[in-house]
Amino acid sequence: MAEPQYHIRCRPGDVGEAVLLPGDPGRCESIARLFDRPKLIARNREFTTYTGEVDGRPISVCSTGIGSPSTAIAVEELAAIGARTFVRVGTTGSIQKGVGFGDLVVATAAVRDEGTTPPYVPLSYPAVADYDLVRTMLEAARQRKYRVHTGIVRSHDSLYTDLWAKEMPRREELQHTLDVWHRAGVLCNDMESSTIFTLCGLRKMRGGAVLMVVNEPGEEHIDPKRVSELDLTPMFHVAIDGIRQLQPVS
Repeated sequence: MAEPQYHIRCRPGDVGEAVLLPGDPGRCESIARLFDRPKLIARNREFTTYTGEVDGRPISVCSTGIGSPSTAIAVEELAAIGARTFVRVGTTGSIQKGVGFGDLVVATAAVRDEGTTPPYVPLSYPAVADYDLVRTMLEAARQRKYRVHTGIVRSHDSLYTDLWAKEMPRREELQHTLDVWHRAGVLCNDMESSTIFTLCGLRKMRGGAVLMVVNEPGEEHIDPKRVSELDLTPMFHVAIDGIRQLQPVS
């Protein structure tokens, strides 16, 4: 029997061709309940993995923890045991008027404002979502009549410098950075999508992201209680419905 992958502790045959990637391990069980015959495969560090079926097709969910470094580990190890389609399902902070609390964002591409992907490939390489995943997830969201936006997102490493930009020692520089992305039409910020898109582009795999907004544009503080009460199920349904419409990648 093959040795399990070092961090996710999964072997070939343990996961489906398609994998949903939440950050929070606590969300994996909720996602797995949307599968047929879900089974817990492994728990180790920030990585919790379940596998089940959708329309008879094996599908998995594996948490990545927070940020791009652990996300890259998850994608690399899942790919090593056969996964080829990856969809980030996570929360995001809006930076555009009209993209508000509880809305969905299907990302078409991501700004690579993180430190994980430059060692793989120069920053001039674009982090672009798979076209077919964008198309099918957007269609799924519209069919379910969810409020959905599509466009470019930004992935970065420093959550609190964004939330507290006006109070940081480099506040003018940080605020200028946020203003630049706002003027450029970037919809929202997360911490993982660009890594998924970049690695999938380099490995000829399929990468996508559907995100749920947890703030109102311009809010300086996110209310944890309000976020904890937010129903994330629409985001999970969109990811699963989008995958369902596509043939597996060989």
